[in-house]
Amino acid sequence: MNHFAYRAGALHAEDVPIATIAEAVDTPFYCYSTATLERHYRVFAEPFADREALVLYSLKANGNLAVVRTLARLGAGADVVSGGELHRAMAAGIPPERIVFSGVGKTRAEMAQGVAAGILQFNVESLDEIAVLDAVARDQEARARVALRVNPDVDARTHDKISTGRRGDKFGIDAERAAEAATRVAAAEALDLVGLAVHIGSQLVALDPFEAAFRRLVALARELRAAGHDIRRLDLGGGLGIRYGEEAEPPLPAAYAAMVKRATAGFDGPLLFEPGRMIAGNAGLLITRVLRVKTAGERRFVIVDAAMNDLLRPTLYGARHAIEPVAAPAADAARAPADVVGPICETGDTFATGLALPPLAPGALLAFRTAGAYGAVMASTYNARPLVPEVMVRGDRFAVVRRRPDYDEMLALERLPDWLDAPGAGARGAA
Repeated sequence: MNHFAYRAGALHAEDVPIATIAEAVDTPFYCYSTATLERHYRVFAEPFADREALVLYSLKANGNLAVVRTLARLGAGADVVSGGELHRAMAAGIPPERIVFSGVGKTRAEMAQGVAAGILQFNVESLDEIAVLDAVARDQEARARVALRVNPDVDARTHDKISTGRRGDKFGIDAERAAEAATRVAAAEALDLVGLAVHIGSQLVALDPFEAAFRRLVALARELRAAGHDIRRLDLGGGLGIRYGEEAEPPLPAAYAAMVKRATAGFDGPLLFEPGRMIAGNAGLLITRVLRVKTAGERRFVIVDAAMNDLLRPTLYGARHAIEPVAAPAADAARAPADVVGPICETGDTFATGLALPPLAPGALLAFRTAGAYGAVMASTYNARPLVPEVMVRGDRFAVVRRRPDYDEMLALERLPDWLDAPGAGARGAA
């Protein structure tokens, strides 16, 4: 469920007409619904009210400060995968004792940042990382809490680029080496082994891969406890899918929770979860304006002012978002196939092909649905295009929560070297 709906033929975000926001901030822009964020968090968290559980929102899905602060106020922790995300989570109000640092490539500087902050735990992914983290913690005369991220060799049956739990994927420690890894953590001077972690991929629309992975993790926890290791908690990762339009209907959070309780029966410690897309995905739209409509042979191209640098998922994953006019067309409006494309000079700058759309004139607004996750957070300034604004709506109010930079602000990040900055440098007269 989301809070974007048509009223009197005009698409609204909660109680605010999308067209009103477009007039104020120009296009393209992202629009987030507070009510949807809050509802999705509660729908995920409430089924675990009878268990000791911590929901760690995954900032890689959408790290906007207003989004993270909204969830922090509901009690969310954070799953971070970089020093920048750690800094961002704390700036948004999430205390370090509710932050888990994941990721296969943490640098020494990032480890030091997490140790200094006193975060809940590091999810370590290799034997080498154990040694490096121990050295970093010793340098600070501090201790770091560690969970071993285990690769359970489970195929999540999702897109190959977002599947992370198969043997041969770069993530996690092979399950058969977990005992060795636990022994190394136990022998480290500055590390405390507190748990196990798993994450098998993103955008899963079936529960059985989750259950297989979780049962393997529980069995491993039982083995390590028998060997004397203090496995206090399990981090079960994220990955629960959402509906973009063509996928199978994903399981409801209540069904997911029932499966988790079944798979972890007998484990008496806290459970940690790292949802991202499930909370933020349907809470956001990308709004764009039609620049012109072009025909080439029998094909109709709807050229919009959003581009692949603003929403990368279609180009990167072949993903398809539902696209619809902000002003609802007449019920009897004829629809015809159209390709929705951006202005960048690459064929890959395509959002949809053969999409049935009504007649559209220059200036018409289109909404890309389910754009709240892996949208703005993956954007770039390719073609020297400014990052687009992000807007948050709450009831009948809206606020720009990231503004569009101007060209001079973009240039201000760059510096000319002294050999180019001198008057007349680099210019040679033509013979």
